[in-house]
Amino acid sequence: MQTVVNSEKKTTLTKIKGFNELGLLIVLAVLFVFFSIASDYFFTVKNLTNILGQIALPLISAVGLSLLVISGEVDISIGSLQAFAALPLLVIMNSTGSFLLGAVGAILVGAGIGVVNGYLVTKLKINSLIASLGMYYALRGIVYLITGKVPIVDEIKGDFFFAIGNMKLGNILPYSAILMFIILFAFMYIMRNTTYGRRLYAVGGNAEVSSLIGINTQKMKFSAFVICSTLASVSAIILASRLGSAQHGAGQGFEFQVVAAIVLGGISLEGGTGSLLGAFIGVTIMGIIQNGLGMLNVDTMWQLVITGSIIILAVAIDELKKRH
Repeated sequence: MQTVVNSEKKTTLTKIKGFNELGLLIVLAVLFVFFSIASDYFFTVKNLTNILGQIALPLISAVGLSLLVISGEVDISIGSLQAFAALPLLVIMNSTGSFLLGAVGAILVGAGIGVVNGYLVTKLKINSLIASLGMYYALRGIVYLITGKVPIVDEIKGDFFFAIGNMKLGNILPYSAILMFIILFAFMYIMRNTTYGRRLYAVGGNAEVSSLIGINTQKMKFSAFVICSTLASVSAIILASRLGSAQHGAGQGFEFQVVAAIVLGGISLEGGTGSLLGAFIGVTIMGIIQNGLGMLNVDTMWQLVITGSIIILAVAIDELKKRH
């Protein structure tokens, strides 16, 4: 009898481990069909392109966070960084009249935060969860101090800045979605076809063995921190464009949304496994659920309950995958 029970457990775990991109695509299809039937407005060109625009922010950040998690580390400060990176964007843009200079400033600030996080983890050997938690609070506090909880508005009203977060190419495809796909495909290529990608997987899979075969594990993790924060600052630029300002409350809860999406997409918190395709599907699933529930006028509190349940489910699946 015990043998039968053990066999059933192994079969269940095997199915869970095999729940990869194909399984996620099935879930995505089921959700798509369900909301298309439940709402007359879900399956429309306007709404579907809106969904692409909505998932641009979490996906751009998810690409960077995925690389970091694959390397075996994590960063939960990306939500606060969204608010923080918008400050130099708006300040520089308002003072110089140049969106380009503001964007460069925001990206450099984001990369700088990645350097600090990377240094804390790889050099000072602080646990990445603790280091990024400290950064999460520090950045949010600095934003509150600088803004006084008063938005820094866009005084230039430049067309390009507005278009990035709000306009669509041919009135169909959001510019933010185009940028999202460029970043996604570029890093998919890097992770699949370059030495850097293979080494990042190796480091996340087993840092000690990777070090023994000549891979500089600290350098790889450090670079992943910088990429993660840099892409988070790119998402901050898009968010600031949509809001038309830098706001102290921007990005609150964003980090957990992104973590849930990539774990749901099959990227293990233990590092070394997962793909950006899975992350893309995970973010899309979360986006469709949020959009669909909104169209069905589901109360915001219940949307939070459902999102929280998805996070728990995603982490539970991740844990079950690691069991033998």
